[in-house]
Formats: sequence, C-alpha cells, structure tokens
Amino acid sequence: MITGVLERYKDYLPVTDKTPIFTLGEGDTPLVKSASVAREVGCDELYFKLESCNPTGSFKDRGMVVAVAKALEEGGDTIVCASTGNTSASAAAYGARCGLSTIIFVPKDYVARGKLAQAITYGARIMLIDGGFDDALRLVREIADKHPVVLVNSLNPYRLQGQKTAAFEIVQDLGGAPAHLFIPVGNAGNITAYWMGFQEAHRMEWTGAMPRMMGFEASGAAAIVKGRPIESPDTIASAIRVGNPASWKKAVRARDESGGVIDAVTDDEIMEAYTMMARQEGIFCEPASAASVAGLLKLARGGMRLNDGKVVCVITGSGLKDPDTAVTVEPAFMEEYPADIDAIEDAMGLA
Repeated sequence: MITGVLERYKDYLPVTDKTPIFTLGEGDTPLVKSASVAREVGCDELYFKLESCNPTGSFKDRGMVVAVAKALEEGGDTIVCASTGNTSASAAAYGARCGLSTIIFVPKDYVARGKLAQAITYGARIMLIDGGFDDALRLVREIADKHPVVLVNSLNPYRLQGQKTAAFEIVQDLGGAPAHLFIPVGNAGNITAYWMGFQEAHRMEWTGAMPRMMGFEASGAAAIVKGRPIESPDTIASAIRVGNPASWKKAVRARDESGGVIDAVTDDEIMEAYTMMARQEGIFCEPASAASVAGLLKLARGGMRLNDGKVVCVITGSGLKDPDTAVTVEPAFMEEYPADIDAIEDAMGLA
C-alpha cells in the first residue's frame, strides 16, 4: 500500500496532530540508472529521478499535498495559483480530492495543452491572463494578500517542504547523496527545495557528503544567469518559461553553498536531450525536464569530468504534458504500405 509523502515523512514535515493525512500516491518515484547517456558524458553512475511518475505527472505533487493539507488544517476552502501548467494540474487534482475550490491564473497562449486539459478535467476555475507567467503570479499574489484564499505556488513555504522529500529519497536509494544533481530551473523553487532536503539529510547523518547543485534555465528565460529579470521570456520549455523567478535568491544561495552552477541551455540543446532521452533511454519527458540532461551534456562536452561520483538528473515532468512538442519530432522511420503481406515482408526484408 502506498503511504504518500505526508505519512512517510511526517516526522520531517510541518505536520501536526490536526493535519489531515491523505495521498494520491505522490512520492516514492523511481531512480533509474542510465543505459546510454552515461557513456555519452563519461559518467560511471548516472541516474534519472523520474518525478514524472507522480500522480499528475510532475514533481509538483510532492509539495502540493503538503500545501493543501495545511490549507485544510487552517480552515481554508479556496486555493489559488499562477501556472504555466504543472502547478495548475497538481492544484486542481488535490483541490478536487479535498473538496476545495481551485482557481488557476494561466498566462494566455503560454501553457501546454496537456497540462491545461488536466486542470479543466479536474474541474478547476481557469482564469486566462493576457500576459506572461510573471503577470499571472503578480495578480494571484495580490488576490491572496487581499482575500481569504490560500496561495499554493512555491511562495507557499509548505510547497518546498514537500518537494524536499525527493532529496530524501535519492539519499535513501543511493545510500548517500550524489556528487552532482542536475535540475531544471524556472521559478527556482525546486532547486531550493532539493538543497534544503540534502542539507537536512546531512544534519540527520543520512549522508556524509553533499551534492553540487547544477541548475539550468532555458536561454530565453535565463534571468538568474543574466542577472536581471527577462521581460518577455521565450522558450519551448513552457514549464521553465519564467522571467523573474520567485525563489531567485534562494536558488543562488543553493548554488553558492553547494559549489554548483546555474547555467543556461538553448532550445536546440533542450530538444536534442529530449529526443535522446526518449530514443536512447526510453524516458519520455517534457522539454523543461530535458533541460537537466541538456545541461549535463553541455558541461560534459565542455570538458567537465563526471567519473568521480554518482550523478542524478531530475526528470521533473512527463512528456505527455506537452503533446504539441512531441508531434514536432521527426519520426525515426515512418512509411505507408498497402494491407498486403507480400509488400510488408518485402519492406521488412523477410521475403
């Protein structure tokens, strides 16, 4: 039986006797050893943390279950968020599970269809904002400040508390922290949460080592790399199309304290990694997730040595989130044949 994040890690979360304990099956996601990319980057042990296996298909569920549980504990009946997709899907699912009204501010024309379809099906109220994610986040913060609704973006501290549990799982599965953790960076909450988790695991003596946090923004939305907000962020990776990350300072602190980096990868590099993951590893991830692998490839090709310890790439969301991108990939082989056995055998070289 699946216990879920709240039950499994309640001793390490802000859970009280009054916190409702429930789950949709979030957490306990696979850590899959690389079959191919490891050779490409010269890494002896490369693993993929498949957060795409969470209930709504992304890492957001870990934090959302804690945020929603605390909202219920505090008597809330309405949750709100701004989202380019994954947060909206997760909020809508957990809101539906708990009988909460869920209102989602979505930047018009900037959300993948698969993610919007989830929020619609879960029954959330969707408010399309004529602007980008940063506009939607600004508005939802103002609403939460003025009215009795609970904001469940990563600005909600309970979100990061839930997301840190992925770091716990990595440490428990590997028997210690990896040498490097590669992770996409959009609103920068996830890199912050993982570093929090590794720090806590180290204090509890679950691991004697700490990883270098290797974060990667999309080059068209690389606010942290460029040192300034991006007014009109633009990237194929919609989940990290953020021009002014809410957890900017915390992400920089995670980078600096761990001796890691925050760098940028282009859309071409993201799509190369996206296709490579599918065709060489059998892992179908959304473009934003591929940013972690694209960053790994970029640094390895630039001469970085990765054979001195274990490496983990976080795969933050499922490729099913963004079907429009998937259908743009050129098929490896696709031709049309008549419904005739002789023609099929001939084409297959079996005649």
